[in-house]
Amino acid sequence: MTRPEMNVIVGKKIGFAAMGLTALSLSACASAFAPETDARSPLAPEIQQLVDANRRYPRWEDFPKAPTDLPTSEAIASRVASLDSASAGLARERAAIPWTLEDPGGFAESVRSRVEASQPSPATARTVADVEAFAQRLRDRAVAPPPADRFRRPPG
Repeated sequence: MTRPEMNVIVGKKIGFAAMGLTALSLSACASAFAPETDARSPLAPEIQQLVDANRRYPRWEDFPKAPTDLPTSEAIASRVASLDSASAGLARERAAIPWTLEDPGGFAESVRSRVEASQPSPATARTVADVEAFAQRLRDRAVAPPPADRFRRPPG
């Protein structure tokens, strides 16, 4: 046996020992996750009653039944085929539409000039500073009234 082969055997032994120690530590740790009810707690009987009542939940009877009115594979295949043919027809119709836009840059410029020629509303023409000043005026006006004196008798 050569030296590298001997090192492989040692590595295997160390690996098996590490796996054994890991399994042992995990099995010792598993009991920490087992919940125990504190008998001194005033809620212990209610909690135990709820746990006992729901210990077997969920049951197979509580799950919804499998649907029975599903379409067959042939019906689905025919629907897919009809959708494919409708898609092909739509593609033919789309290809038949004449493309009249010869100059996209010119079209964009004409739209831009029409937008610039229209008069915006006064609210749209406000700058950010105008909007902030308006908001500040509203905040200044929105001051709570002084508190009412609860110990003063109403006149009359």
